[in-house]
Amino acid sequence: MPIESGSCAAARQAKQKRKSHSLSIRRTNSSEQERAGLQRDMLEGQDSKLPSSVRNTLLELFGQIEREFENLYIENLELRREIETLNERLAAEGQTIDGAELSKGQLKTKASHSTSQLSQKLKTTYKASTSKIVSSFKTTTSRAICQLVKEYLGHRDGIWDVSVAKTQPVVLGTASADHTALLWSIETGKCLVKYVGHVGSVNSIKFHPTEQVALTASGDQTAHIWRYIVQLPTPQPTADCNQMSGEDEIEFSDKDEPDGDGDGSSDCPTVRVPLTSLKSHQGVVIAADWLVGGKQAVTASWDRTANLYDVETSELVHSLTGHDQELTHCCTHPTQRLVVTSSRDTTFRLWDFRDPSIHSVNVFQGHTDTVTSAVFTVGDNVVSGSDDRTVKVWDLKNMRSPIATIRTDSAVNRINVCVGQRIIALPHDNRQVRLFDMSGVRLARLPRSNRQGHRRMVCCSAWSEDHPICNLFTCGFDRQAIGWNINIPALLQEK
Repeated sequence: MPIESGSCAAARQAKQKRKSHSLSIRRTNSSEQERAGLQRDMLEGQDSKLPSSVRNTLLELFGQIEREFENLYIENLELRREIETLNERLAAEGQTIDGAELSKGQLKTKASHSTSQLSQKLKTTYKASTSKIVSSFKTTTSRAICQLVKEYLGHRDGIWDVSVAKTQPVVLGTASADHTALLWSIETGKCLVKYVGHVGSVNSIKFHPTEQVALTASGDQTAHIWRYIVQLPTPQPTADCNQMSGEDEIEFSDKDEPDGDGDGSSDCPTVRVPLTSLKSHQGVVIAADWLVGGKQAVTASWDRTANLYDVETSELVHSLTGHDQELTHCCTHPTQRLVVTSSRDTTFRLWDFRDPSIHSVNVFQGHTDTVTSAVFTVGDNVVSGSDDRTVKVWDLKNMRSPIATIRTDSAVNRINVCVGQRIIALPHDNRQVRLFDMSGVRLARLPRSNRQGHRRMVCCSAWSEDHPICNLFTCGFDRQAIGWNINIPALLQEK
């Protein structure tokens, strides 16, 4: 029987050890899924503000890192054993290899390469994930003060829109699903005028820039222009309301809704017939607005078109077509002949009427769900809100991507921008109203504590920058409008 040499015996021993560790690696890999599932179950029981998708992605990446280092550790052990075997073979010749230094060098090289790849992958994935995280997590050093001043009660159904008159006397207007539009004294909360000319839900209300005339859009497929004459009552002392920070909150049930007949509107003067009726749509007219100067008006409808009318003759000047689904809102520029329309087709369009011979249109595609509203701000900016829970600020000179994105936890309804302070008011489906600056930093959240605030979906907001008592108004499907005094510290405005 041939005698096995020392070198052959050592090689066979090393081969058996590698096979043994190979089996160990396979057993380790077979239990990885079970271990990852256990880690995920343990982490699910912990409180975390990260979305589940982000957490799962991070868990998978950390699991990959653990597996890589585990394999490196096993390879290191294998190298150490091979070095020990070689040292035994070379001991007779008086030559040894520093196994510690060699193994460290090889392990360091392998670990550095693997760690670099994983680190880069982790950074890329983390950057992509965190870009989708709510931008409102940005904090401020001080809080805005939001004080409820007055509640306006009298509608018998939800209020879709709220607006503030641009001429003296300054009054508040509300449009409701109860087929009426009401005008209010801001100081006293008393109903001054009721408009009952529509036979469908009144979906929006806008005041003429220079006259005591209102424009309302309705589910009866028309828009009405009607005149009002109001005389403001003597203001009464306002009850002291505690100043609340925008972060406090107590939940309410629908049973706490105010009674629609609380203050009553049956005793105020009633307007029944419009000056002009705009009748070219074949569907619900969801919104309407005045072009600069007040000689033309634009309407937006569920028939997928927007119409431009001559106010004096009621004639249709232009029919703006191009949206693929129902329109949700329209807005005009305060100083230029520009119109923006939003739609359920996830886009909003800019219509330019500054040149009488050219009517250009630009399409903005940046949302993934219904664009509920788009409004003009100072300069060349437009702000859009969507059911995809985002609000985006756009530069009209570059429509490829927004210059700021605000991500929230609920669908956003009709937004409004305070031009002077550059503050965006966001009404939400979840009854919240949040305030942001144009760069996407959250300034405040209107209170819903001590029985203050809305108790159902908030539909719209409107700023009144010059009013000494209330500078923000909100309305909702709880059948009430609310006047707020918003005090933004100078430090926040600078940011």
